[in-house]
Amino acid sequence: MVFHSKPAMEQFSLQFSPFPLIDLSKPDSQSQLVKACEEVGFFKVINHGVPLEFMAELESEAIKFFSLPLSEKLKAGPPDPFGYGNKNIGCNGDLGWVEYLLLTTDADSIYHKFASIFGEAAADRFHCVLKDYLTAVKKMACRILEMVAEGLEIEPRDALSKLLMDEQSDSVFRVNHYPARAGSEGGNVIGFGEHTDPQIISVLRSNNTSGLQIWMKEGEWISIPPDQYSFFINVGDSLQVMTNGRFKSVRHRVVANSPRSRISMIYFGGPPLSEKIAPLPSLMEGEDSLYNEFTWFEYKKSVYNSRLADNRLGLFEKIAAS
Repeated sequence: MVFHSKPAMEQFSLQFSPFPLIDLSKPDSQSQLVKACEEVGFFKVINHGVPLEFMAELESEAIKFFSLPLSEKLKAGPPDPFGYGNKNIGCNGDLGWVEYLLLTTDADSIYHKFASIFGEAAADRFHCVLKDYLTAVKKMACRILEMVAEGLEIEPRDALSKLLMDEQSDSVFRVNHYPARAGSEGGNVIGFGEHTDPQIISVLRSNNTSGLQIWMKEGEWISIPPDQYSFFINVGDSLQVMTNGRFKSVRHRVVANSPRSRISMIYFGGPPLSEKIAPLPSLMEGEDSLYNEFTWFEYKKSVYNSRLADNRLGLFEKIAAS
């Protein structure tokens, strides 16, 4: 796979995009990050510092895997919850035009799983490529969270990023493959149904095939133009709670209407299972909490037992006094 030189899109300003576009190399990016999290819960970042070769190499490895016969791919699954999955999303009846690999972010454990299935050489290659990619993306995610903390005047600066850096961090990584569709039927074919991400932050990168849509507060789905050189960031449910609703966890979905296949790679930055999720005290001056405190384990269990489209935070919202 060849990635051509990066286009001049990095010269674009925010006004040319229907959603926030943030250049992390600019001095005003911190305030733009906070505004994007408050108003949309979603933004695109450029000049992100993740080497293009890391992105291209992992995509190439993903294509190799998803090109295997189904009988070979099934050796890496079914997900328990980790491993290979096909069409079934979760355990509660959600279906999509998608196959996927759901993995821990522990590259060493991934190596041992794949070595027993596909051989040491293939596993070693995948392990090295994945480790490089995850290290760079995790670094970027932590940088974004630290900039957000500074913008909100949260102390210490690593109050959010340390949850991802913790050795017990419950972060996961997902690679989705949406097969090409040759049909010309009308309407949207759902690749991955509408939902919010439960973790703190999600970092998405895809190939140059469209499909991602976000739900805007005006009450409409907005299609996000693909960009294989950039990353898209979602505010997760946990960060919405930690900011007492100031940041918005964005509802999104993937439609699979393209005659070209789509590969997406998502790092979900999660806290340790025992971490208590509640509004940060420094953001609560004169405010009442909108949420009951819960642990990440409790919320993760609740999410696992729900449907994709459910308002999963609703169970933890405080009922206003009448």
